[in-house]
Amino acid sequence: MTVYNFSAGPAVLPKPVMEQIQKELPSLQGSGMSILEISHRTKRFEDILDTTKQDLKELLQIPDNYEVLFCQGGGTGQFAAVPLNLANHHRKIALLDSGHWASGAADEANRLGYTVDIVGNTKANKYQSLPYPDQKLSGDQYDYLYATLNNTIEGTTYHRDILPEHNDITLVGDMSSNFMAERYNVNDFGLIFAGAQKNLAPAGLTIVIVRKDLIHPAAHTPKMLNYEPYVKKDSMFNTPPVFPIYVAGLVTKWLKDLGGVDEMEKINRKKAAVLYDYLDESKMFKNHVAKAERSLTNITFSTGSDDLDAQFVEFATQNGLMSVKGHRSVGGLRASLYNAMPIEGAKALVDCLHQFEQTH
Repeated sequence: MTVYNFSAGPAVLPKPVMEQIQKELPSLQGSGMSILEISHRTKRFEDILDTTKQDLKELLQIPDNYEVLFCQGGGTGQFAAVPLNLANHHRKIALLDSGHWASGAADEANRLGYTVDIVGNTKANKYQSLPYPDQKLSGDQYDYLYATLNNTIEGTTYHRDILPEHNDITLVGDMSSNFMAERYNVNDFGLIFAGAQKNLAPAGLTIVIVRKDLIHPAAHTPKMLNYEPYVKKDSMFNTPPVFPIYVAGLVTKWLKDLGGVDEMEKINRKKAAVLYDYLDESKMFKNHVAKAERSLTNITFSTGSDDLDAQFVEFATQNGLMSVKGHRSVGGLRASLYNAMPIEGAKALVDCLHQFEQTH
């Protein structure tokens, strides 16, 4: 039985990448040393780091006036790092509350003493749609506008053609769950960050793409959260997450061989359509997100019955379809169709949904 992993993260990795890891794990590039034990100060690892950074720049078309940082602490660590580095002029942040993770970012900035104005939220409809600014925003008032681009739990996405209007304010985007899954213009953002454990690598690595003019000395910011030392030391002022960076390098090469982000987006749209088309016709399973705002990577749905949802999770698991249970905060069902999920996985899920609907 073929097993498909629909986990929201840590998530499925490309099969060729897994095979290369298996092959090289005992001896990296014939060195006799495993990537699990190699020093980050060796030229071999420095080459991996440099190549991975260059591949990210090419894949995402990152302009020269941006830095690419390899950080730790996950996306949640950036909830603190972003305000500590970027919000020290007005000490005031505009934030769009689109769900669980956006709310978490607001809470963390508040804990650090920053003022966070919720300038749009859709909590009243259980975050089934995206919020937009309810006022004209100004850079004279706010340090930046914060948006969670893909809401992993709620299944909504600010695609590039529906990004919030931000006028002269720096736009910060949490791209953790759709990083490299669809094309964005990096120039639209002052900063993008992404936890790697969904589309790029195992947990332990966070990518930060930040415009150079936004990097300033932050005297009272802990070194691990301060962007300036990462820039000065090429992300190696301490031991970086060596193994996740190595895997990220393999995944970027896999993605380049596939045709890059634009080709990946085409595949992801076809993949997501397989499931959305079924849900739109189903009499049992429903998705409640407007079509223009639907996520390509995290598709939420439910029967409307907690008992039936639980029965389907068990049925899916028996058929090799893992981790389709929705997030504990919202319940229901969820299928994460990240870059490494083949379209056959989406088709297998639809077959399973159809069988369940026919018998229930």
